[in-house]
Amino acid sequence: MHGLRSRWLLPALPLAFLALLLVAPVVRLLAEGLGAGEWSGGEPLRWLDVWQDDYLRWRVLWSLAQAAITCVLALVLGLPVAWVLARLEFPGRALVLRLLMLPFVVPTLVAALGVLALWGPRGLLGAPLAGAGIELVDTPWLLLYGNLFFNLCVVVRAGVDALEQVSAPRVAAARTLGATPWRAFWRVEWPAIAPWLASALCLVFLYCFAGFGLALILGGQDYATVEVEIYTLVAHELELGQAGVLAVWMLLLTGAVALAYAWLEKRLAAPGRVSPVARQRPRSGAQWSAVGAALLVLFVVCAAPLLAIVWRATQALLGGQGAAVLFEADTRAALGNTLRFTALALTLATALGLTHALAVRAL
Repeated sequence: MHGLRSRWLLPALPLAFLALLLVAPVVRLLAEGLGAGEWSGGEPLRWLDVWQDDYLRWRVLWSLAQAAITCVLALVLGLPVAWVLARLEFPGRALVLRLLMLPFVVPTLVAALGVLALWGPRGLLGAPLAGAGIELVDTPWLLLYGNLFFNLCVVVRAGVDALEQVSAPRVAAARTLGATPWRAFWRVEWPAIAPWLASALCLVFLYCFAGFGLALILGGQDYATVEVEIYTLVAHELELGQAGVLAVWMLLLTGAVALAYAWLEKRLAAPGRVSPVARQRPRSGAQWSAVGAALLVLFVVCAAPLLAIVWRATQALLGGQGAAVLFEADTRAALGNTLRFTALALTLATALGLTHALAVRAL
């Protein structure tokens, strides 16, 4: 009896923690949505009222649209870059592949500041454009660019991995039978890499559709997403009923995409052994141009915002304005809070992860 009790005690700890911090807030929010809440007009809440309210319908449709547009842009830009990295061997290729992980470790606020430092009204490129009469503020461009900063590398990495799973004998056979490189790609390579790309695009869609930080800072009033609207309803207007209804629709939509992603990942879980196409050094001017174009795309989308922050920070430090901020009491307090919360999160995550692993092993 004692052994059986200890056997079930281990999984109970992480499950109780998850129930307290994740499930309970969601259940409480949904209870508000299912309860006797009212719209601003005083009528009882109905689930279809989201689609009948022009303002909320626009928020939901724009959230879907900006995620879908990001997926299309990431595929159009990322697939050619992935092909170059998978098929051509050039100096610095390994470094480029490692640097593709950089956007994932950049905090959302830092990424948003980088976008503004580059394309904002006083940005390195935004200021000249504003002087020419081209205003990027209050347009969807900033949010879409921020989405690409985070998600282009997802498609590129997935594309590289997928292209390395293409069978070299099948490609060679297609070429031997007279297929052009373009026809061989669509007939042989594309069917092999399409599930990998679809899986990556599901992730991109989820990241963009459920994104909050970028939409809050870069979307503005006109192009804020549903996540921002839920935050506004809860934090500023205390409309938990409306927020609950929106949250349910978000869960349904993101859940459908998450199920599609899980199905695709299950298909890709055990790829067969193949002889990958060997990479070759660029030999022609067209191939070197392709390498240059791929590196340019990665630089403009992924590196330029970070370099803009470095440039602005260097200017502030050299001007004597930025150094003083580092020694202010608020800065030290913020740094202390960051380190303390990070240490606590790391400790709790390690303890809960270890407990979960031991529970799974015991069961």
